[in-house]
Amino acid sequence: MNDKRPIRATSGTNHEGTSAHNRRVIIDALRLNGALSRADLARATRLTKQTVSNIMEELENDGLVTSRETVRRGRGQPSTPYGLVPEGAFAIGLQIDRHITRAIAVDLVGNVLIRKEANLPAGGPVTGTPVVLQLVEDVRAELKQRVAQAEKRLVGLGVAMPGPFGIDQDDAENPWMMGPWQRFPLLETLSAGTGLNVTLQNDAAACATAERMVGAAHGLDHAVCLYVGYGIGAGLILGGELYRGARSNAGEIGMALLSAGGGKTVEHSASLASLYEHLGVDPMAPDIYALIDERAAANDPDILAWIEKAAVDLRWSVHLIETVFDPQTVILCGGAPAALATRLIEAMQPLLPSNADHAGRVLPRLQLGMTDPWAVARGAAAEPIGHAFDPRFSAILKS
Repeated sequence: MNDKRPIRATSGTNHEGTSAHNRRVIIDALRLNGALSRADLARATRLTKQTVSNIMEELENDGLVTSRETVRRGRGQPSTPYGLVPEGAFAIGLQIDRHITRAIAVDLVGNVLIRKEANLPAGGPVTGTPVVLQLVEDVRAELKQRVAQAEKRLVGLGVAMPGPFGIDQDDAENPWMMGPWQRFPLLETLSAGTGLNVTLQNDAAACATAERMVGAAHGLDHAVCLYVGYGIGAGLILGGELYRGARSNAGEIGMALLSAGGGKTVEHSASLASLYEHLGVDPMAPDIYALIDERAAANDPDILAWIEKAAVDLRWSVHLIETVFDPQTVILCGGAPAALATRLIEAMQPLLPSNADHAGRVLPRLQLGMTDPWAVARGAAAEPIGHAFDPRFSAILKS
């Protein structure tokens, strides 16, 4: 019998996969809780003390953890806490947006060490790729200069840009899309140009990665980050991991059609691009972030009028997110200035009824996260760190 059908199965694991997973579990526990003793780690992870001791010895030898000052608690034996070594690993994050590119370097615990930005010239990836590669090289060179072992401990380059990915886009000039960049062999070009392992995610997912590492989603297993930037998206943290979907397009809520919008989407009414259009300002202006922040803080009537309309669609978006994903909280984050984001959250109240509206909630249904134009680049940098060190089901598999 010559059956050509593919055989479907989940990849198995082996002892090496289990050991690698346990290392990640230990690192994650130290990231979430700070310094812990071996006994604390054994209790928290339910690993044997011997297993924890073996892993801690490996991690110390690898320069990822170090012992801290011994602590005495009552009459018991003194304990030695261990913490992560920030200089144990580094990563570079790259954001590519319509008009600008940003690059950032972080250490193992997410501290920002270097950040640089450059304007992207017109012409798409043909003219933009040299600018992007030079920006990454500038950050990398400064990192090498500042930290002696940085190059040896550089785990990768994370890239973030607007989605959706892998869909047919007939209009290459559509301002809501980045078709030429999305069709360009970006990962292969960056990998060849830098020699680094390169990963790609959309900007909303990157912002969620940053929130999970150092922001409002830190320590949460189920959170959705509602990203308000040039476009609109949602970064989905489900079961403690970032959920990407079949083609890394999960959470593209900005593409959702409005029931009474005449073919328009959430992105057309509630994104920063729609705000720029409403105000008649140039999104490429170097002081655009400060300008919007100042006008929002001063209750500019034009901005308040936009907020009133945008809040309607964002309120519906939160209702949809809660109904479908049942998160512990929804986090409004992205490139919107703090004053604007704060007023958006205020205007979205009261939220629509949903299954998230129940007694005994620990976290608010909606809260403010990062309001920083560098958040996407920071999340892009956090992705290679997470890929190398966070507990992930895929890390256990032989594949």
